[in-house]
Amino acid sequence: MTSRNWLNLTVKMNNSAHITILMDNTAADPALLTEHGLSMWIVVGNKRILWDTGQSDGVFDNAERLGVDVRTADAIALSHGHYDHTGGLARAVQSAPYAAVYLHPKAMEPKYSLKSGAGRPIGAGREGQLAVIEKDVAGGVVYVEGRTELCDGVMLTGPVPRHTAFEDTGGHFYRDAGCTCPDDLSDDQSLYFESEKGLVVVLGCAHSGVVNILDAIGQWTGTQKFHAVIGGMHLVHADARRINETMGAFGRYDVRCIAPLHCTGSQATQQIKETFGDRCLLLGAGSRLCL
Repeated sequence: MTSRNWLNLTVKMNNSAHITILMDNTAADPALLTEHGLSMWIVVGNKRILWDTGQSDGVFDNAERLGVDVRTADAIALSHGHYDHTGGLARAVQSAPYAAVYLHPKAMEPKYSLKSGAGRPIGAGREGQLAVIEKDVAGGVVYVEGRTELCDGVMLTGPVPRHTAFEDTGGHFYRDAGCTCPDDLSDDQSLYFESEKGLVVVLGCAHSGVVNILDAIGQWTGTQKFHAVIGGMHLVHADARRINETMGAFGRYDVRCIAPLHCTGSQATQQIKETFGDRCLLLGAGSRLCL
């Protein structure tokens, strides 16, 4: 597997925004917690966004160590409703009472995966669901069913068109404990914004498919180039064709900075690194990107 060089924790791009990775499967700083989960702190202009909340409240321990005050969040946005992205949701809502919560209407519905012939719950959990219900009563929830401006030009994709034959949700996902009703994860969404050097795309798990996501954003914005693509790409169990097609899309859109995190998988990450060299950033919890 490609080795990770954690010596440079800050990757400078330009001065319009910055992203701090609060939680990931790996860490750039050994003092930080890791888990199978993802969370980022995104600052664009004077707006602060908590993108996903990891698998546990460990996100907040890392945030404190990194000097990130989650209480100042203007928005909490969820890429989808799986436990590894919503585990800290209840605490996030409590900690940042003035932050609006952005999510797809199906994000809090029950979710299961099929493991060893049995259904395993992988949804947001009761505490997260109750936090959203209470927040909704107070008028602080925005349900995202299409392209939505979160703040100051920061956009949520909502569900994107899925036109590729080689991309799927990336696993056996279901809406019931008996695993009889497939879940297409229509709640999956990504975030994007224009930086001084070009479009930046932030993924959660990219269950919709990285190629589908880039194609949709490219069509909506009229751009044929992306400056950065950051986040989980759900290529951990992908076959060679899907990985190769994803690599082809990175090349076609001339992505200058590719940061595979969380569920991308070691094989795909290694292939991205070998193909794109320094354009592939090996990051983890504690890494900061100045955009």
